Amino acid sequence: MRLHEDQLELADAMVAALVADQLPDLRGARLSRVPSNGTVNVLYRLGDHLVLRFPMRGDDPGAVWAELADEADNARRLLGRLPVLSPEPVSIGDPGHGYPLPWAVYRWLPGLPASQVEVADSIPFAEQLAGVVRALREIDTEGRVFSGDARGGRLTDHDAGVRRWLGQSHGLIDVAEVEALWSRLVRTAREGAPDVWTHGDLMPDNLLVQDGRLSAVIDVGLSGPADPALDLQPAWNLLAAPSARRAFREALAVGDEEWDRGKAWALAQASGCLPYYRVTNPPMSRLAHRTLTALLEDQRQPV
Repeated sequence: MRLHEDQLELADAMVAALVADQLPDLRGARLSRVPSNGTVNVLYRLGDHLVLRFPMRGDDPGAVWAELADEADNARRLLGRLPVLSPEPVSIGDPGHGYPLPWAVYRWLPGLPASQVEVADSIPFAEQLAGVVRALREIDTEGRVFSGDARGGRLTDHDAGVRRWLGQSHGLIDVAEVEALWSRLVRTAREGAPDVWTHGDLMPDNLLVQDGRLSAVIDVGLSGPADPALDLQPAWNLLAAPSARRAFREALAVGDEEWDRGKAWALAQASGCLPYYRVTNPPMSRLAHRTLTALLEDQRQPV
């Protein structure tokens, strides 16, 4: 099922033809579509060591190429800087064979998404994840600050959008309670909290697990300088047990204002995913529901 009304068509034969033309040394290598709940790229595994990432949306090849190049630069910045593996870019492919946009080639990273593994109650996993967030924050921003309209800047910039999505969520969640929580969180102060390097999208499917331990962090397209609270989202979109959530918070020494901003960023993302993907991507919508439910529970019994 298509996730977006403007989603591009992509068939296995198109991908095979692109590989044959642009990666001739790998012509005939095993090619398989990777099952994913992701909403930005369609993934194909090529052979044992590569993954191909095809943007689902876009009508300007030049703009998409710039986005892919920026993502590759961010990925190179993270290589070797985290206590777990991170994506290694290989190349950017050209449009062709009916696919109108550039596409990216990365090294394949092994592991299962955290959404498929029992780690939500694990204190060691929560502490390990906090170590990744600490390592991200230690990366020099080189004077760069947040830019653009994604999450990570001012909470108030997202107020209208959150309320619009909540208006479409009646019957899916207690909208009045979520809206009351948002009304409090959106006013959270951010005094003395400069932008730091963030992953920007620490969703369960972007965390890979092997043998119960976090093995890799993937999908760094939103990585960059932002509010440090942005990377607190796993406290509510993944960590279920209060003890694990508390361990994550304590390992990062997060104060009340930053913790509330983390809640706000988690709520802002989940509020849109809940109604938007209700039919086209039920796992993503269910994750949004779990996130919002966790935020409401945390409101009643703070960690």
